[in-house]
Amino acid sequence: MDWTNLPPLTALRAFAAYADTRSMAEAGARLNVSHAAISQQIRTLEDHLGLTLIDRKAKSLTPEGQMLAETTLTGFADIARLTAELTGRDADRPLHISTTPLFASSWLMPRLADFRARHPDLSLMVDPSPELRELSPGGIDMAVRYGNGSWPGLEAELLVETPIAVVASPDLIGDKPYETPADLTDFHWLQELGTNEATQYLLDHGATVNRARGLTSLPGNLMVEAARAGQGIAVTARAFVEPDLESGRLRLLFQDQRKKGYHLVRRIGIMRPSAKALHRWLITQSRSAAT
Repeated sequence: MDWTNLPPLTALRAFAAYADTRSMAEAGARLNVSHAAISQQIRTLEDHLGLTLIDRKAKSLTPEGQMLAETTLTGFADIARLTAELTGRDADRPLHISTTPLFASSWLMPRLADFRARHPDLSLMVDPSPELRELSPGGIDMAVRYGNGSWPGLEAELLVETPIAVVASPDLIGDKPYETPADLTDFHWLQELGTNEATQYLLDHGATVNRARGLTSLPGNLMVEAARAGQGIAVTARAFVEPDLESGRLRLLFQDQRKKGYHLVRRIGIMRPSAKALHRWLITQSRSAAT
């Protein structure tokens, strides 16, 4: 990057404050300077860029000004959030972790009482969603994702290693052997809401969902309940149905042997103190469960 070609930071800050408030007087108040100083800084920025950023007659941003405003406001907001994290000024902001509903109900929730006992002063937000939430400064601190541990730009640590399993109630499928997943297409299938695990599993094995039998998408914990009740064949992480397999409530039909699991992922860099505490606790819980 050629740092010498960047516009003056003071002028950029004045312009961003104006773009945020759309008022010279309000921007001046935000920066503790006069509205005339804001106006002068913006003219300095326009001279530096050789562009008109504000249509003074219409009292609105020009197209070039709008593009610059979006970039500068995003940049300054990211800087503000990150410095708050690094300096601890956002210590009162709740910890925010995103995870799938099935992982939350089967693994995280049974253990949370221990975290609260160890860290009663920390507030926690658990976002149970199958969607891949963006990890950004001031937003979600960390997430639990299923895969092989490779997510570009993120650090990942294994929490639970588990294959994907195809399971169903013996009341639904009996005890006869099934040679391939295609042999199961006469049954109704279940998959976690927001994913395509069932359809993709069948495609990977040369089969498709039978439209005459259909497919139901449910939150992960409800999907397992539906499978126990004999409502369909489910594709899920084996670790979370192990007790059902041992008791005979569910029958293991097929299993993906590829090395995958649930990983704790976060942005690369320094974590705020409260996030460090949650991260350390999750890793400790994972290692304890594995022994």
